[in-house]
Amino acid sequence: MPVAGPIPIVIAGFSSDQLTPTLPLQIANRIGAQIVEGAFAPGDRLKETVFAEAFDVSRATIREALRILHSRGLVHIQPQRGAQVTQLSTKELEDFFEIRAVLLGLGSRRAASLRSEADLVQLQQRLKVMEACRDDLDAYFRVSGAMVADVMRISGSLALIAYIDEFAQRIGRYVRLGLTSSARRRMSVREWRRLLGAITARDGDLAEQLHRSLALENRRAALAEFARLHVG
Repeated sequence: MPVAGPIPIVIAGFSSDQLTPTLPLQIANRIGAQIVEGAFAPGDRLKETVFAEAFDVSRATIREALRILHSRGLVHIQPQRGAQVTQLSTKELEDFFEIRAVLLGLGSRRAASLRSEADLVQLQQRLKVMEACRDDLDAYFRVSGAMVADVMRISGSLALIAYIDEFAQRIGRYVRLGLTSSARRRMSVREWRRLLGAITARDGDLAEQLHRSLALENRRAALAEFARLHVG
C-alpha cells in the first residue's frame, strides 16, 4: 500500500508578515548589515564575547547568529578558531551578479504589467531620494536597495521577493563595491530613471532588458573597483 505524502496545512488568515524574527536572526541581520557596509573587513575576527556583551545576550545566541551569517556566505567558521568575515572573490562576484540580473529582470518585467498609479508615485518618490543622495555612498546604497525591494514587491511574486531578500546580504558587499565611484552612482540614477519609464509605459520587455543591463553594469563597476583595491 503506497504511503501518503505529507498533508499540506492551511491556516486561514495567516500571513508571513505575522512572523517575528528570532533573536539570533535579528542579530545576524544587524551584524550582516555592518559587514556589508564595511564596518568589518574581509578576514576580521568576530568574537562571540564582544558581540554577546554588545547585544546583552548569551554567547549561544551569538553563536547561532554567526551560523546564520555562515550560511549566507558572509562569515567562515573554523573549529577552535571562531568566525571570520569571508574574503571577496571575483568568481563569486561574477556568479552572484549573473544570477541577480536574471531575477531582477524578471521582477521588473512583472512589475511593468502589474504596477498601479500608487506604485508609480512611490517609485518616483524613491527616485528623487536617490538623486538627492547620490553623493553619499552609504545612503545611496541603502535607498537603491529599497528601490529594488519596491520593484520586487510590485512584481507580486512571493518567490522573487524571498530570493532577492535572501540574496541581499550575500551580494551586498559587491553591490556596494560597484557603487563606490560618484560617476557610477550618477549613471545608476540615469539607468533607474529609464527603467521606471519602461515600468510606467508597461513595457515589460524593455523593463527586463534595462534591469538586467543595470545589474550587469554594476557588476562591471564592482569588478573594476575590486581590481583597483587588489593591485599588487
